Amino acid sequence: MELDRNSTILVAGAGGFIGGHLVGRLLSDGFECVRGVDLKPLQEWYQVHPEIDARQSDLRIRENAYDAMENVRYVVNLAADMGGIEFIEENKALCMLSVLINTHLLEASRDTDVERFFFSSSACVYAAERQVEPNVVALKESDAYPAMPEDGYGWEKLFSERMCRHFREDFGLETRTARFHNIYGPYGAFRGGREKAPAAICRKVAEAKRYGESCIEIWGDGEQTRSFTYIDDCLEGLLRAFSGEFVDPINVGSNELLSINQLVDIVEEIAGVSLERNYMMDAPTGVRGRNSDNTLIQEVFNWQPSVTLRKGIELTYRWVSDQVANSRPTFFG
Repeated sequence: MELDRNSTILVAGAGGFIGGHLVGRLLSDGFECVRGVDLKPLQEWYQVHPEIDARQSDLRIRENAYDAMENVRYVVNLAADMGGIEFIEENKALCMLSVLINTHLLEASRDTDVERFFFSSSACVYAAERQVEPNVVALKESDAYPAMPEDGYGWEKLFSERMCRHFREDFGLETRTARFHNIYGPYGAFRGGREKAPAAICRKVAEAKRYGESCIEIWGDGEQTRSFTYIDDCLEGLLRAFSGEFVDPINVGSNELLSINQLVDIVEEIAGVSLERNYMMDAPTGVRGRNSDNTLIQEVFNWQPSVTLRKGIELTYRWVSDQVANSRPTFFG
C-alpha cells in the first residue's frame, strides 16, 4: 500500500530512540502531517523536530489516546516503558502497564476509522528455553508459541500482539506488527539504566579512553550472544511491514550473531584502545543467546537488514564519544 503523505500519521513514543529516528525518516520521505506524542516533556525527547505537531501526553489514560487521534489516518505505536536488561528485570509491573497504551490506541483507532495501525513488538516474546545456549538457533516467528515470553516486558508485548490481531479480525482495523531485535544507534540512551548493550559498551569504552582508565566492567562472562540491528534497518523494516499486506508478526532484526566480548573487541578497535575486563558475574544478563531468523521477511518483502555491525557500531561510538566528551563520567559502571 502506498501511504498518503498528506494524511496525518501519529507516532506514539516520538520522544524515544526509535520514535525520534522514525519522525526524521517520515519527514525526509515527504510526510507533511506528522504528530508525535510522548510522556516525556519535549525538552527530554531524544530528538526534537520543530516541523511536527509535538505533544506531551500520557497515553496510558484513555481520554488522552482519543485526543491524540484527531484527524489521524495512520498510527505507529512505539510507546512503552522499557530499557536495558536491568530495568526490564526490576520493573516488570511498569513494563506491563504499557498494555494500556496499546489498548487505548487500538480502541481510539477503531472508533475514529484509522486506516492502518502498527505495533512495535520485541524479540522478548520468545521463550527463554529457546535461548539457553550462546550458539543459539535463530528464532523464527512461530517460535513465540507455546507461549512463555520474558516475564513482564515480553508478556506485555505478546498480549498486545494478540490485541492487534483480534482488533483486525473483530473490527476490521488493519494492524501490522514487527518484532524488533536489539535496535541500536545514535541519539538514544547511553547511560542511566535505559541503555542497551551497544550504547552501554560504547559509553564505557569512551569514558575509559577519555579519563585514562585501563579497565571496564562487563556484565556476566561476556559469552552471551546477540544480534544487533542498526536503527536505519529497523526503520526500513518497520515501514515495509506497516505498508505491506502481510498481517502476522514478523521479525525485524539482524542475523549477525556475536558475543558481548566480540562486541567489546569491535568497540575497542574503533576507539583505538585495549582494556582489561572486569566480569560482573552477579549482574543481569538476560537470555544466553538470541538471534533473528530472517527467512520470513526475505520471503515476504525480499529484504533483510544490511548495515553491518562494524559500520553501525562505528556510527554509534562516534556519537556516544561526543556525548561523553561533553558530560561527567559515570565511573565506568
